Amino acid sequence: MAEKKKPEAGTETKKVGRKATKVGVVVSNKMMKTVVVAVENVVMHKMYQKYVKRTSKFMAHNDEQGINIGDRVLIEETRPLSKRKRWNVKEVITRAS
Repeated sequence: MAEKKKPEAGTETKKVGRKATKVGVVVSNKMMKTVVVAVENVVMHKMYQKYVKRTSKFMAHNDEQGINIGDRVLIEETRPLSKRKRWNVKEVITRAS
């Protein structure tokens, strides 16, 4: 029976892949340190072969207080922060006018 060797302390390597990112528009900022971001996707309808817009909402964590409704933001995937919050606001792309 072969025994598995445990790696020595400090020699473990962790492969980190790219985190998923999405661009969307802030639709709600009423929670503390959380914004709701609507991300729009364009998909082709199976039967009619037409392009249809689909909107998904994601709850994203933000430490900054300056994000308002209508701002275009970049969000990235992160570890689960709460029941529905799995995204983090990385940067504000454009501000709402």
